[in-house]
Amino acid sequence: MAMYNFGAGVLWGTPTFDATGAAIANPTPLMLAVTQEVSIDISGDIKELYGSNQFPVAVGRGKMKITGKAKYGQFNGAVMNSLFFGQTVTSSLYSIVNDVTGATIPATPFTITPTVPGSGTWAGDLGVRDATGNPMTRVASAPTAGQYSVTTGAYLFAAADTGKLVFINYSYTATSTVAKTSVVQNIQMGQAPTFRADFFNQLGGNGLALTLFACVSNKLALQTKVDDFMIPELDFSAFADPSGNVLKWGSAQ
Repeated sequence: MAMYNFGAGVLWGTPTFDATGAAIANPTPLMLAVTQEVSIDISGDIKELYGSNQFPVAVGRGKMKITGKAKYGQFNGAVMNSLFFGQTVTSSLYSIVNDVTGATIPATPFTITPTVPGSGTWAGDLGVRDATGNPMTRVASAPTAGQYSVTTGAYLFAAADTGKLVFINYSYTATSTVAKTSVVQNIQMGQAPTFRADFFNQLGGNGLALTLFACVSNKLALQTKVDDFMIPELDFSAFADPSGNVLKWGSAQ
């Protein structure tokens, strides 16, 4: 009976070492959920031995490599850090407000202090736009028409702009037990997190399972389009683990 597979399959990444080379004591397997596309390519160099005739008399396979690529629809900060950055993560929220509602500049004291979501803390200014979409100019103090100044989240405008609608954009932090935040450090070359990749694809109970024991990612792409979902892409290469194992595969037939 023939075996067929269908669809993108499912891919898991289980972190084994962080970016400093420290072993992960209790690694959490991470599914690259809502998989869109997975490719695992196994290739090797071929060397031909020729004599005086046209065709080789022997063929040998030299260096080999395994590369993989996964595109998935469900974004997850743990996947991004554990499989690509491998650095310190905290349970807190770092986010940005892209203001599409706007606020009207009041009379004295001509100040707007946006309410930060989630009882959070204002972190940084990302500019102010007027009602026509033009950016206002930030100054250190005493703004005049078309200008503003900001101190720890309080935006001061000119008296001449009283009553005008403005859109205030900013970054902020907030307490969270779910969200993830990380500041990526400029670490030494050669260091990268290592993970095990497990792939499974099936149709009608006939499945193909493949495990790559040690992988390092060389690319994380966050791709967005107008009128479409963001589809992250993770590219990686596999190599032998400390026991010399490279991959394990199993098929229903």
